[in-house]
Amino acid sequence: MRTDTLHHQEMIRMKVFRIKDNNSRRKEDFRDVSSLVNIVANKTMLKLEQEGVFIFPEIIKDSDDITKDQMILQGINDCYQSGNVMGYIGYGEERLIIESRFSNGEEDFFFQYLLERVLEVPNIVDLKVEANQRNRIYNLLLFMFPHYLKSAMRKGLFKTYIRRCYNDENVRGSIDIARHISKNTPFQGNIAYNQREYDFDNYLIELIRHAIEYINGKSYGSNLLGTIKDEVKLIVDATPKYRIADRRKVVEYNQNHVVRHAFYHEYRALQQLCLLILRNEKNQIGLGTRRMYGILFDGAWLWEEYINKLVGDKYYHPMNKSRSGAQWLFAGNNGLIYPDFIGKNANNRIIADAKYKPEENIRNKDYLQIVAYMYRFDARRGAYFYPESKEGTDEIFRLNCGISHEKNVKARNDVIILKHGLKIPQKVSGYLEFKKLMKKNETCFISELKAFAE
Repeated sequence: MRTDTLHHQEMIRMKVFRIKDNNSRRKEDFRDVSSLVNIVANKTMLKLEQEGVFIFPEIIKDSDDITKDQMILQGINDCYQSGNVMGYIGYGEERLIIESRFSNGEEDFFFQYLLERVLEVPNIVDLKVEANQRNRIYNLLLFMFPHYLKSAMRKGLFKTYIRRCYNDENVRGSIDIARHISKNTPFQGNIAYNQREYDFDNYLIELIRHAIEYINGKSYGSNLLGTIKDEVKLIVDATPKYRIADRRKVVEYNQNHVVRHAFYHEYRALQQLCLLILRNEKNQIGLGTRRMYGILFDGAWLWEEYINKLVGDKYYHPMNKSRSGAQWLFAGNNGLIYPDFIGKNANNRIIADAKYKPEENIRNKDYLQIVAYMYRFDARRGAYFYPESKEGTDEIFRLNCGISHEKNVKARNDVIILKHGLKIPQKVSGYLEFKKLMKKNETCFISELKAFAE
């Protein structure tokens, strides 16, 4: 009862303000979280990441949709404009919640559904996790652990040189004279020495093991880790020296020894996640401090990867973040491009672009980009895939030919671009109903796309 009362008192003190992605609000509306807004407004994503905010996906510098120069709140005259980012960010007792624009104001089922489908994050309802705002950021971090562990371990177990201290008669390294005198006076046959060893049981793998053991202690821990049983076993087998009493020392060492090698960037992201989980084990994220904290998701990336789950069997999916499937506009590897989706049917090629932004914001440069891609791949058809909440029909664009000066402009029938929306359920009684309706809408989305491709 005492803990619940403290939680309630903390929530009363907490000043929470909610906004939606791709939305504009007057600056005066943010007055309750003015200290936080003064810190994050007009600040780039790269800067926020450097200041301790956890950003997913970790590699933002190679993304078209979320760049190092993008801001979560950009001041425009007397308003602040949000972008494609969703999540939570806070400073002291002020917190800004950025929901998807499809949130009903109480539950953000669409955001939750994207996480579940793309990252295989267990759904909060099924795990009966605490729903109060105080724990929600922390739960997201825990739920993302399986995804980050699997991603990192595709590179194999992290192995590095570590310095170990020994005191025995089998000298295999450099003698530590000061330690030898301290430990072996009077001399009894042992010699203190140090040795560099290339080992799997190192500071980072130990950190991951501590995160695993901490998560396993949660009521839902076994279900969460059950999705990565093989990876967990490899970590446990590689850390025979694990001791729970070493947790603070392991955390402090990893804080001072960040993984730098570019090849292991997945392990760097996993290391940051483990530190966030273990550092905030006692007091949750940001509570009782004046530092900035939070977790932000690239909605455009989530949407693109979700669409790939739906149409991936019929389309190639180049990915700029992982540098896979790169294409070039010109001979000699000039003009690097990453179209979102390239149809596999060479006789009727379709170039498609996943757009998380509202349908009315798909215009100008978006049109120029997809037409250029269609020309590059000899495609006569293009499509935009976007989420929508309104009932309506798809919009079709036909490319013009002719010149207005010669008064001979007319629409071509052989080059067509389709704006193809996936309807997001709005009025639902709960998450299970939302999922059921999403499955139905996905079937319609794929069926209509198939008809367009024929």
